[in-house]
Amino acid sequence: MTQSSGRAVLVTGASRGIGRAIAKAFAANGDRVAVNYHTSGKLAEDLIREFPGDGHLAVQADVADPEAVERLVETTASAFGGIDVLVNNAGIFTDAPVLSASYKQWQEAWRAEVEVNLLGSANVTWCAVRHMGPGGRIINLSSRGAYRGEINSSGGAASKAGLTAMGQTLALELGPRGIAVAAVAPGWVETEMTQPYLTGPDSDEIMAQSPFGRVARPDEVASAVLYLASPAAEWASGSVLHLNGASYLH
Repeated sequence: MTQSSGRAVLVTGASRGIGRAIAKAFAANGDRVAVNYHTSGKLAEDLIREFPGDGHLAVQADVADPEAVERLVETTASAFGGIDVLVNNAGIFTDAPVLSASYKQWQEAWRAEVEVNLLGSANVTWCAVRHMGPGGRIINLSSRGAYRGEINSSGGAASKAGLTAMGQTLALELGPRGIAVAAVAPGWVETEMTQPYLTGPDSDEIMAQSPFGRVARPDEVASAVLYLASPAAEWASGSVLHLNGASYLH
């Protein structure tokens, strides 16, 4: 397994937003990147055409589907000869206020968030570690909401808290194999998914949550992921890097 550039990297949910920035950062580092996407095939294909070097690939899979996850990981490992870095980025948040959502809406929101954010990441991880050796890295995209709650999205916050706990447990289990597991927990990040909130009536309040008066850029999250996936970050295994611009301190 290589220890610097030229690694085999799988990023889930990488066709847009934070995942897109993470995939670009690894490619710029000289790594081969598998860009997982669910429905945005053209975006994924266009993205890998922007990457320097060759050997990158776009792989379709709904991470909520266990069989699709197996195909995703096997396709990636076969193309790359293994997997050095896994970034569990795919995730969703659904508005489902407990007082106004119907019982059906509540169940559907929780089911979807747990299936993608937690079970999906768990399944990708189970498959990927079978192709990962010493020096491997697993980076999970958690959330500020896992620590301070997420208004109207309790399922999203709970699933991300579960993802964090899973990662810390796996840091203990996989450490003896030389595989490090860590997480980043962003607050608000400027992406296509958050744009309606950042330009809506609550935008001033959202910006004011941080003393910097802004939200994060995707490339800032990508830089943190790149560090945690580096050979220098083995001793960060089990840690969570909070990227919220001092909007939540604990």
